[in-house]
Amino acid sequence: MLYEESGGTRSGLPPALATAYSGELRFTLPCVYANFVTSIDGVVALGPEYPSSGSAISGREPADRFVMGLLRASADAVLIGAGTLRATPRHRWTPDHVCPEAAADFAKLRRDLGHATQPELVVVTASGDLPTEHPALQSGALVVTTVDGARQLDGRLPPTCTLLTAGEGSLRMVDVLAALQAHGHTAVLTEGGPHLVGNLIAEGLLDELFLTTSPVLAGRAGTSRPGLVAGLELLPTHPAWMDLISVRRRESYLFLRYRLRTPRVCASPQSALAN
Repeated sequence: MLYEESGGTRSGLPPALATAYSGELRFTLPCVYANFVTSIDGVVALGPEYPSSGSAISGREPADRFVMGLLRASADAVLIGAGTLRATPRHRWTPDHVCPEAAADFAKLRRDLGHATQPELVVVTASGDLPTEHPALQSGALVVTTVDGARQLDGRLPPTCTLLTAGEGSLRMVDVLAALQAHGHTAVLTEGGPHLVGNLIAEGLLDELFLTTSPVLAGRAGTSRPGLVAGLELLPTHPAWMDLISVRRRESYLFLRYRLRTPRVCASPQSALAN
């Protein structure tokens, strides 16, 4: 740990996790927080032809995978978009999937927090275009969609899934998060891609960002390799300033945590989720 701002109300990591993380992990609830890994030149995704591009960017660094697991273990729900589900055909958004060696400590943390055994996976899709055979859906998830999306998914989802309608032609993230709060979810981790995060920022709903800077250059040449936010232009008229509240380092990797300042809502009807 190089720097840590004090504050927050949720803490009490089991000793093994506190040692590995070099301190406590505190949140002020309710909280919506995102987690990304980025290359030095700002690439967070390599494109649809490269599934699990986050692993390529991170180099499967064990410390990054530990932080991913810890953030999942601290969450009531993990929120992703349909594109993320399609891009990672074998992934499961559970703490032990990315860091199995800490599974017992993650389970203890969830018990101490009064959580269910695993965070609830929440998949948002306006169109209903989902790979219903995906193992994460087979294990159970909350699928939030539109009226049209619900028609598309009717009879196709595994019985382990719950279908929730929260919009007409498009989805507003404020409605999605209201539905999650109605389910008792006050700590929501989003591992959705740049478009989903862009929608959260546009509606003034993202509270914190955990960002791993990987010591690698990804490069761009004639292909779309997005940065952290896509589908939304902020500067110069709608800057989203952040305060740095935590810095950790392992070898050449930096683990940064930011808090958004007072959110500035800059949403338009076009900023709603449409995939």
